[in-house]
Amino acid sequence: MSEAVTIWHNPACGTSRNTLAMIRAAGVEPTVVEYLKTPPTRDELAKAISDAGLSPREAAREKGTPFAALGLGQPGVTDDGILDAMLAHPILINRPFVFTSRGVRLCRPSEAVLEILPTPLADDFTKEDGEVVASGRGAG
Repeated sequence: MSEAVTIWHNPACGTSRNTLAMIRAAGVEPTVVEYLKTPPTRDELAKAISDAGLSPREAAREKGTPFAALGLGQPGVTDDGILDAMLAHPILINRPFVFTSRGVRLCRPSEAVLEILPTPLADDFTKEDGEVVASGRGAG
């Protein structure tokens, strides 16, 4: 019986692609939610951020988004204001979030997913940029 794993995925993001590939390399076929096409509800987003141990500000993506143009980096912007902006502009949701029975992680770097996968990597994993993530099964 395989355990349910869900990833909020952006196929244009290398970190998200690496995370998805690592999940599959661990023998798990996750539910893939392309959150830019199917954004989470406010409650889902707030719960994911909270369950990952983050604040909305920590879960917001700045690079390549309207973060600065929307003034979200200003000190007076509340968590609710950042959540509202993320819902209006899902590109502001940092990625990828991964959900398993062992927890929720914003997988940046992608190997953070290994903390919550139900099974370890069977073999070392090579990321798109050539970096090797050890499976933990070696003689070490």
